[in-house]
Formats: sequence, structure tokens, C-alpha cells
Amino acid sequence: MESDKIVLSGMVFYGYHGVLPEEKTLGQRYVVDLEVEADLHTAGISDTLSDAINYAEAYQTVKEIMEGPPKNLLESVAENVAQRVLSRFAITAVRVRVTKPSPPIPGAVMSGATIEVYRKR
Repeated sequence: MESDKIVLSGMVFYGYHGVLPEEKTLGQRYVVDLEVEADLHTAGISDTLSDAINYAEAYQTVKEIMEGPPKNLLESVAENVAQRVLSRFAITAVRVRVTKPSPPIPGAVMSGATIEVYRKR
């Protein structure tokens, strides 16, 4: 059975994650897509924000991690986002995609490097 979803895509943050020293000092841009699964029926009927997932609060939750203390791995960043979102909102599952548009690797990666995690309550 399909579940209801809220998707915040293309959120852009500047952070200092990575294993290389210059990543931690110069920082770089990250793009995050957040998809949460939740029962949106009540909010759809009531038309009341208190019955819904507040997009601004979800954005702020992601921002706190992306612009917060540096992590070495994108896997850790994505896991932290997923766990924080699961703990703060009445949702059943979350999918987090964190993209590093310009990864420091030899060669061209046109769309960047992306980590995706999916976690259920």
C-alpha cells in the first residue's frame, strides 16, 4: 500500500563535512532531499497546521545538521538527518539523500556523489 509523503527537494546548505583537511576548513555546498512518510489524512481533512508536518521545522532540522559540527562521512551526515527527523516528527519512515556536488575525487562526476538512506520507525 502506498503511503502519504512529504518531499522537500533541492535544499542547499554550506557545510564542512569530509575526510580531507580542506573540506573541513574551506567547506562546500551540499544538496539534500528529504522524503517523509506519514499519514496526511487528518491534516488533509482539518486543513490545520497542527495536524500536519511543518515544512519549515523539517527544513530547520536538516539545516542544524548540515551546517552543524563536521562529520567525516556523508553516510554519517545522512544517518544523523534521518534519526533526527524520525525523532522530531510523527512520521513512519524517512528517506534522506545528501549530495556533494563537487566531490574531491580525480575525474569528473557531473552530478556529484550522493548517499541515500531509508529508515523506518
